Amino acid sequence: MDLEARKITFVQEFLRLQNVEIVSGLENLLRKRKAELIEKNFKPMTMELYDAEIDQAMEDSKNDRMIKATDLKAKIQKWS
Repeated sequence: MDLEARKITFVQEFLRLQNVEIVSGLENLLRKRKAELIEKNFKPMTMELYDAEIDQAMEDSKNDRMIKATDLKAKIQKWS
């Protein structure tokens, strides 16, 4: 059975559950495993990349390639 079929079977079984404790346990397990995978795959930024991003930000600031937080917020509010 491929992954997609397994997920569909799992969701169907999950939807039939009537026990709050089992649903809560599955929710907790999902959150825990996702956090573990994120932690496992997390790679810290190198100092070279960190310095390059700071240099780029400083260059953007000098060349007026910035947007004020209030302007950004107003722009985002127009999206909806």
